[in-house]
Amino acid sequence: MNYLIDTLVYAGAFIALLFVLVVIHECGHYFVARYFGVHCPRFSFGMGPVIYKKIDKHGTEFALSAFPLGGYVSMITKKMFEVDPELKKEFTEDQLDKTFDTKPKLQRAAIMLAGPVANFLLSILIFSFIFSSTPDPQSTLVVNEIDDSSMFQIGDQIISIDGVKVSERKDISLELLSKAGMTGELFIEVLSKDSSSTKEISLNVDNFLTDSEQQQNPVNALNISVQTRMLPIIGSLIDKGAADKGGLKENDRILAINNSSISYASEIVAVLNNLTGNSADIQVLRNNKTIIFPVELTSVVDSLGNESKLLGIGFGLQRTFIESIIKGAKETYNLSIKTLQFIGKMFTGNMGTENLSGPIGIAKMAGDTAQAGILPFMYLMALLSISLGVLNLLPIPALDGGQLTLLGVEAIRGSPLPDKVENFVYATGTVMILFLMVFAVFNDVARF
Repeated sequence: MNYLIDTLVYAGAFIALLFVLVVIHECGHYFVARYFGVHCPRFSFGMGPVIYKKIDKHGTEFALSAFPLGGYVSMITKKMFEVDPELKKEFTEDQLDKTFDTKPKLQRAAIMLAGPVANFLLSILIFSFIFSSTPDPQSTLVVNEIDDSSMFQIGDQIISIDGVKVSERKDISLELLSKAGMTGELFIEVLSKDSSSTKEISLNVDNFLTDSEQQQNPVNALNISVQTRMLPIIGSLIDKGAADKGGLKENDRILAINNSSISYASEIVAVLNNLTGNSADIQVLRNNKTIIFPVELTSVVDSLGNESKLLGIGFGLQRTFIESIIKGAKETYNLSIKTLQFIGKMFTGNMGTENLSGPIGIAKMAGDTAQAGILPFMYLMALLSISLGVLNLLPIPALDGGQLTLLGVEAIRGSPLPDKVENFVYATGTVMILFLMVFAVFNDVARF
């Protein structure tokens, strides 16, 4: 029974993921095509036999198809009528004047771009929702293990890699992977636990991270391990709790409790519980000024009789709506660039192609994240939406990027490519895509 439920969850999550991503992509094409006056005979939600349809006043058939695996938008072209003149009987004279290939090149380019752009906008929307629903953890990366040859010290905070700020495990992994194949100097900015100023560590690397096993955990290539630790910056206070009564405020950074210095939020509980009384002097940094607040702590006793002292604070700052959108846009941009870099590194051999996932791998990720909760599932949807947008911009015939490339060639030549050449180009592109799909499925089978 549990196996059946798991199967339904994985299948349902995969179908929902694919359906939303593809339909949003096609919505981009559809709305921009309509804006520029291109007639779209059908917008299909799903594939296969039509189980329900409705035609709007513009003559577009909105169809719900049997298999909810994506969808498509069809547009009429002058070329399709040249191949089959009988098709003209299915359209009005007004519709026949609204063919895609008779529109100006810039309008056709905008229609092609609209699909990937819709995926990027979806990603921004999802990330913005996630960031507005979760507090900013105000975290930092701390070195917790080193080997004998390491230039780092335990307790070092990693601030940036080649000038790019990193604060989470995901950040440092992506940034290091983007350096795969690099030969030269890698500059890492760190902040020592016992210092208020940063220093720069220079690492000489040769064919950095070209080994597939290293790419699974790129931080190991630095001969260290790291952990994400939350900074002791107050994000919330319990109303009329100890900290609130004592005068502490949101955004205060706790520097010390009595004579015990505080570097990370995780240290506070142990320090509080080691106090002999219920009074504590809380030293905080507020507006670049150090202030000490005497606070009367509250305490609770568990069922075993163990007493815990409470300060009545939470960590992680709540983002505003605007901050969430800005961070969502930055995250989408950063991951789009990284996706493009990783694709390039696969072609150059600096990154293993076994990282490429097909439908089986995507279905597994969809099921895993769906079981983990709505936010992890939405995060995966945003990541795959970015991947879909970037992949469609590649100059491969049969993809949006390929059609944009052909438009560029047409603009340079002053006329479209001959039909035979264009058909060959599209056939080649189709073969490339099929080969890529087969290879991705092979990767999935080998992996799972």
